[in-house]
Parts: sequence; C-alpha cells; structure tokens
Amino acid sequence: MDLHLEKAKDKRQKAKVKITGSKSETNRLLLLQALYPNLTLENTSNSDDSEVMQKALNSQFTIHNSELIDVHHAGTAMRFLTSFFAIQEGKEVVLTGSSRMKERPIKVLVDALNQLGAEISYEENEGFPPIRIKGKKLTQNKVSLPANVSSQYISALLLIAPKLENGLELTLEGEITSVPYIKMTLALLNEIGVKTSFVGNKISVKPQFTLEPEANRAKLIHNSQFIIESDWSSASYWYSIVALSEIGIQISLSSYKENSLQGDSALVEIYQDFGVETTFNSDNSITISKERIHNSQLTTHNSQLNNSPDIAQTIAVTCFGLGMGCDLTGLHTLKIKETDRLEALKMELTKLGAEISVTNDSLYLKSSSAIKEKISISTYQDHRMAMAFAPLALKVPIIIENAEVVSKSYPSFWEDLKSVGFDVNEI
Repeated sequence: MDLHLEKAKDKRQKAKVKITGSKSETNRLLLLQALYPNLTLENTSNSDDSEVMQKALNSQFTIHNSELIDVHHAGTAMRFLTSFFAIQEGKEVVLTGSSRMKERPIKVLVDALNQLGAEISYEENEGFPPIRIKGKKLTQNKVSLPANVSSQYISALLLIAPKLENGLELTLEGEITSVPYIKMTLALLNEIGVKTSFVGNKISVKPQFTLEPEANRAKLIHNSQFIIESDWSSASYWYSIVALSEIGIQISLSSYKENSLQGDSALVEIYQDFGVETTFNSDNSITISKERIHNSQLTTHNSQLNNSPDIAQTIAVTCFGLGMGCDLTGLHTLKIKETDRLEALKMELTKLGAEISVTNDSLYLKSSSAIKEKISISTYQDHRMAMAFAPLALKVPIIIENAEVVSKSYPSFWEDLKSVGFDVNEI
C-alpha cells in the first residue's frame, strides 16, 4: 500500500492524540508477566512487535518438541525470547524470523547464554537466526559482554536473571551505550521486588529466592498492576509535525511521565532547538506546541544519540524540512535495525534534494532551502522510515511506499494523521 500525503487546507491547529503504551516497556513486562503470572498490565502497546511477543510467550504452555516460533521483523522479540526459552527446562524451540531478521546478528547474546550453561545452536548461518534452543536450568552466574552492543542483548539477560539459580553478574566491557534502556529494565525489576545494582561497568541481579525481607518476596509474587507509559518514539513524529507547522499549533498526547524511563524522552529538550515546547499536564498528558520559530541563528543541530538512536531518523527529517543542517552521532546500532537506517536515510533524503553523508555511527546533513515535490520514499520494511518522513507532507506533497509497515509499532498512525488535518490517500 502506497500513500500520497499532503497538508490539508483545513489542517487543525489544536488536536488530541492517544498513543498506546511503550513498545519497550510492554515487551519487557510481557516477559516478566510470563515469568510471574500474577502481574497484570494496562495500556500495553498494540504494535505488531508486542503482539508477536505475546503470542510467542503464550506458546510456552503448548510447546511440543522443536516448535517453530516465527517473530517476523520483531528484533526485540527475537532477543528477549532467546533468553526466555533458554531457561524453559525440558522445552525445545526454533526461533526464526523474516529474511531481514536472518541477517541481524544474535551471536553476542547466544554466546553469553551458552557461557551461562544454555544450549543454543544455529540452524543455518553461524551467528544469525534461526536458532535452536533447548531449555535448561542455568547455574552459572557470571558473564561479560561488549558494552557498545545493542542494549536489548543486555536487557534480555537481565530479565531472566532473577530466575537463575545464582542470579547474574554481568560485566560490560568498554563504553556503555543506550544506558536508559538498561536502567529501564532494572527499574522494572526493582518494581517487582528484585534486588539489582549497576555500579560502573558491573550489573548484578539477585536470584528470586534470596529476596529479604519476607515482605519483598511477597511483593515479587503478588505485585499485580503496571500502567505502561505511552511510547516516546511514537511521540517523536508529532514533535516533528509541530516543528514543521506554523506558530500556534498545539497537540496533546497521552499518557506521559516527566520522569520517564524511556531514553527517547530526550525529545523534550532536543526539540526546543526547533521551537517546540512541552507542557506536562495533571492528567498525565503532554501538550506540545510551537510558540516561536526555531532559532534562526542555529543553522546546524547537534545531538549525541547513544541513549536514543531510534529518534535519529525523525530529527534528520525535521532538520531537512526546516532548512537546517544536523550533525548526529552515537548511531552505530542503526546499522543492524530493520534496515541499515543510516544508508536508508542517505538514499531517501538525497532523493528529496539533501546533501548528506554517513559513517558507521554518524550522520551529517547540510542545510538547504529546497525540497523536491512528490518524491516516492522507500521504507525498506522499516516502520520508522515511513513515519519519520511523513511530516514532510506539511512542506511538499510526498509519497510513502509500503505504508502498512507502521503496524510494527504504531498501527493507527495514518488514521491519527488524518484526524489532525493531513490528506492521506491510497494510490
């Protein structure tokens, strides 16, 4: 499905949009719920990734020998489920995914789990899915990982750590990236009563049965309710829309916390450069508004995005739409996402008339004053490519190819765009 987007003549200056729960928090809590069934969750993500995660976790009750579990494009599910099934004693599964998933590395996590005593092997290519997992009781408790790998490898280990007989002592070697996502995982463990520590480059998680006092043991088993914060990555596209709109626009989004666990909440500060202000309301909604034009003296926006790489595409497109340059660093994890996001950004922004260069971990965009119209944007089976480029329709008509990919994280995105006054038409 390809969509033609452009600004409607009656585009609304005030709107309310409801965004479902964070995909990052939802997927972590779904795994914890599978380990501790008394947990109940509210405002879970309606993304494809979370649905895949939930379906796979539910299969644990009906697993037969060598059951095949297909996670499609869901990278988080692939990593978290690798750890989960590694500790399901007596059960055997094969985890697989899309053709792109079979190109995304899993070796770092598999090696770490195997060092802890797991039994995981490769079905096709060494280091990549599909993988065969024979669930076992893991008794080893010490392992090391390179600190600059995707935080999902680290979180995958941390989430199962309370169920390991001796807990987990994890050493991260080198400079740590995506710290907020590691801290999110630890905070969720703390909330259900698990004792953790994160000092320097060492993380430790205590095993479930050593919890003291007894009240904490009860909390772990009986803490019943989590209300999941809405997804900041999904909010980023609305920040871009406000930045590219005229002064006076206001969009309310629900529901967000000022002290968010999500690294992408960095949007609040970053988008001040583009004239966007954020107000946290008493009902847990936020109002984002444009009260001024962006700083005309600021010709190039600079951001170090180690802790929030998923918003890089949105920032780059926002800068291009405003005629600004940008210099974004800390992006090495984007090479192994749904697509090579750095190369994809370079290809599609160049089609629109941008001058852009990328390295393995950075992106540099020159400021420009013109945007080519009616360009067809390839999305590379990547939901974030589709949504990051959509706000440019405020400046010029644009075509988004394979627009259905947004279902991976934000299924109602196109309907929400229509509700605020975008013309969205299938072609």
